[in-house]
Amino acid sequence: MKLSGFSAALLLSAGIALTAHAQQKKDFHQWAPTPPMGWNSWDCYGPTVTEDEVKANADYMAKNLKSAGWEYIIVDIRWYVGNDKAHGYNETNPDYVLDEYGRFQPSVNKFPSAKDGKGFKSLANYVHGKGLKFGIHIMRGVPVEAVKRKLPIDGSIYTAADVANKQDQCTWLHDMYGTLPGREGSQDYYNSLFKMYAEWGIDFVKVDDLSRPYHGPEVAMIRKAIDLCGRKIVLSTSPGETPVYAAADIQKNANMWRTVDDFWDNWKMLKDHFDVFERWNQYRIAGGWPDGDMLPLGKIGIRAERGNPRMTAFTHDEQYTLMTLWTIFRSPMMFGGNLPDNDEFTLSLLNNKEVMNVLKTSSNNKELQRNADGIVWIADGENPGDKYVAIFNPGDAADPVKISVKLSDLDFDGACKVRDLWAKKDVGTVSNIFTATVNKHGAVLYRISAK
Repeated sequence: MKLSGFSAALLLSAGIALTAHAQQKKDFHQWAPTPPMGWNSWDCYGPTVTEDEVKANADYMAKNLKSAGWEYIIVDIRWYVGNDKAHGYNETNPDYVLDEYGRFQPSVNKFPSAKDGKGFKSLANYVHGKGLKFGIHIMRGVPVEAVKRKLPIDGSIYTAADVANKQDQCTWLHDMYGTLPGREGSQDYYNSLFKMYAEWGIDFVKVDDLSRPYHGPEVAMIRKAIDLCGRKIVLSTSPGETPVYAAADIQKNANMWRTVDDFWDNWKMLKDHFDVFERWNQYRIAGGWPDGDMLPLGKIGIRAERGNPRMTAFTHDEQYTLMTLWTIFRSPMMFGGNLPDNDEFTLSLLNNKEVMNVLKTSSNNKELQRNADGIVWIADGENPGDKYVAIFNPGDAADPVKISVKLSDLDFDGACKVRDLWAKKDVGTVSNIFTATVNKHGAVLYRISAK
């Protein structure tokens, strides 16, 4: 059959569009080539963070941390409720802010620059002006309030009520109904959301109530909506441990996904991550990162969903363990404390470029040994032949312990040079066996190179 010139042009145009769409979906992993690093408002402000507080954290990051690789500023939960509270959520008389298409908008009393329907565009511009990236938290699904009002979906013949599954609701926060995957209009709703987020200049979206139970069909709809929106938006899923059976699916759709419930400054929770990270280690891919959750360090609990204002309850040694474990596993790092309140020690954990280089460039990361003395993780270094060695003492005995590693297990057969990455200094030459002394609940991190 011979096609007219017009028909051929239409087919060519459609083919180009489909190819572009497929290429964009294929390439979204490139939007997070290394584990994302940033600040998130949750641990210090829960659902109550304000625009000025977000800007203060962006200012601090730009001045003190950007050069070490930190780049995301994330506004967490319920930015669309004008009268929320600390130590929980206002579900009695929440002051929801929605537009005419049933999409949540920033509360103007918390985010003044959102007035006149501007959304987060002005705040995103401020963050971008600092050379950083801006992100938000959302809940899975469609707002209950939009369903009650039967608000139309932008660009669709359907309404919020047409796509809501009233039998599918988050158990711990009741702002949303799930959508009906496969129902006409459901994809339209997610498309309208991410079209708006792209217009605002959003670079990162954390979608809650998505990982456990795992909502695979909605994950796929969100992926499609991002692919269609025309902006590179990194996708993070939350909370709880994503089921391991869904690893292949989540790898195809998200840039990072949670491996645990909300993580706080509690030693038992931290110690549990050794098992969690070992379980998830095989599922890390470039641009797809198992996420050990936020770093509850620095000043947290200021107006949080739980806990009172405090500097983190972790000891200094426990903080070294946290940062070293996240680094050697290559988990995303989202700092939870209020950055302007950082003390010198907290800052030293975040701006150590030698340690952050392990997070960004290491490969073949794995647990090497675990016994009564301690735990050892290793990884290949950026330079051929180099090895990174992280040594942990999770024991409760007061005295430091000596933990040894055979250099032959690191593929060395001669004398080696050792550099302490936390101390940022060379510590000498070793042969056959390398031994480190590690404090209770502490960790050390070294680069070992052939002499």
